[in-house]
Amino acid sequence: MSMTQDTFHKPVLATEIVALLVRKPGIYVDGTLGGGGHSLMMLRALFAARFHEGSLLIGIDQDDDALREAGEKLKEYDACSSLVKGNFRDIGRIITRVCGEKGLRPKVAGILLDLGVSSFQIDTAERGFSYMKEGPLDMRMDSDVSVSASDIVNTYSEQEIARLIYRYGEEPRSRSIARAIVAYREKNGLVSRTEELAAIIRGNAHGGEKVIKTLSRVFQALRIEVNAELDVLRQALFDGIDCLDEQGRMAVISYHSLEDRIVKRVFAEKARSDWGPKGVGLREPLAWGTVVPVTHKPLLASQQEIASNSRARSAKLRVIEKIHQGGCSGLQ
Repeated sequence: MSMTQDTFHKPVLATEIVALLVRKPGIYVDGTLGGGGHSLMMLRALFAARFHEGSLLIGIDQDDDALREAGEKLKEYDACSSLVKGNFRDIGRIITRVCGEKGLRPKVAGILLDLGVSSFQIDTAERGFSYMKEGPLDMRMDSDVSVSASDIVNTYSEQEIARLIYRYGEEPRSRSIARAIVAYREKNGLVSRTEELAAIIRGNAHGGEKVIKTLSRVFQALRIEVNAELDVLRQALFDGIDCLDEQGRMAVISYHSLEDRIVKRVFAEKARSDWGPKGVGLREPLAWGTVVPVTHKPLLASQQEIASNSRARSAKLRVIEKIHQGGCSGLQ
């Protein structure tokens, strides 16, 4: 399959990412490599600032197509990049392994996590991510994962389907949709195609824009369940922060409220110092916070960027910086 330079997607908030992350030589990690758009811009920035000597970019993705596309895009930077097939759930182990192989200290200057599904995955019908594309009901980011969206729709109980649609899709009609899915499969057999599921959802949603929102929520919920996305995100955030060097930064781009809520809470938790029980009157905390916010509110894409890339519309960028374990030196 031929792929153009922007097959996966235009990198969202790329200018902001480069400005906030690439500030010194060091190890940089793109935990959601995709087609390599963000990584390419970070590598170009490292070379432009003469930071490339001793620097390394580690790109991680679980999608073989993404790794092939990124490999082509970044081939002129082979000497200072390492692309790895894996899930960013294992970001700590991957960083330790790659740095060990290259004789580098496994402390990182910058980490990027872009949590959006790539354009290529959405637009490839056989991946089953989109209700607008006819194809198998799959939704696996990694084709080696055993459980697909079809497995969930056809084996979960009505209560389990309703719970995941409500929890991960925040869809108010979750119960009636779950009931319709179970009724359909009992009458017609397996729900195996995206268009079958979309038809069931349309029959249980109000007209107009509400149908589109309901379809989006249900497909989102299934994708999150198939790929365990929220659990993976929490793990990656905690382990990634542990891998940061002093003054190293982590940037996360989220696209829906569930992801952004997790990012916000984890960043707040890692920034909070432990002053013990109320009334103790400690002179210093039992444990210092280990990060400080660089962005106190999420950065949003400009109207100009949204006009050229509609998928930037819902993007929210949050950035934190690692500070010394023994005190609050760093950003003020």
